[in-house]
Amino acid sequence: MSSILDQIFMHKRQELAATRAQRPAGALMAHTATLPAPPDFAAALRDKTLLAPRLIAEIKQRSPSRGLLRPDFDPVSLAQSYALQGAAAISVLTDERFFGGSLAILQQISRLDLGLPLLRKDFLFDPYQLLEARAAGASAVLLIVAMLSETQLQELLAAATELKMTALVECHTAEEMDRAVAAGAQALGVNNRDLHTFRVNLETCLQLRPLAPAGTVFVAESGIHTAEDVRRLAQAGVDAMLVGESLVTADDPAKKIQDLYALLR
Repeated sequence: MSSILDQIFMHKRQELAATRAQRPAGALMAHTATLPAPPDFAAALRDKTLLAPRLIAEIKQRSPSRGLLRPDFDPVSLAQSYALQGAAAISVLTDERFFGGSLAILQQISRLDLGLPLLRKDFLFDPYQLLEARAAGASAVLLIVAMLSETQLQELLAAATELKMTALVECHTAEEMDRAVAAGAQALGVNNRDLHTFRVNLETCLQLRPLAPAGTVFVAESGIHTAEDVRRLAQAGVDAMLVGESLVTADDPAKKIQDLYALLR
């Protein structure tokens, strides 16, 4: 039986073929060449004026494990609220079939000109998808080690650099961390959610934190719900945290952000 990740990857390959036929890479390259440099994602996660771990606040409508997360989904309102509450960056799910997102939502948020770097969070495996991200206003892209070969990872890291974007390289195990570091990743994310089973364990990022080389940005992803979770990440020296479900499912996302940092203020 295939895992959720396998199903998503199969669909993304079909989706990419259709998208590339509609908008050739050359047109995207011409457009991105006219754009100014985006806000620096990695620098924002090192910003000493913000509480650490800095917040990457996520925008998504649904997930394969939880279904619909926010019936009154308003990405613009969420982005504005996140910015007002001091988020260091905003993550935008752009997968439509499984997460209810789109590149159009990313572009809509980019046009708000909030001054925050935007992360395209999706299942990316081709440089064309990085061009899409840059054209839609992204400062960073998520690269998932579990779905990439060494050659693909190195190619995508180089493409991100050429497009003046940060690559947040997502790992789940020590072996994947080694692969990410060997490929030259400067921003490492550890997803506490197993993408094959979608089970979550906060201990994953805490156990892998010591493996991150000095100077790299370390991001904890998923499973962060309480002020105690955030305190533990701070004690472990985590630079930033990517928080999605606990924000988009909250009655008041702004208050939820305040509550997450309650033990650090």
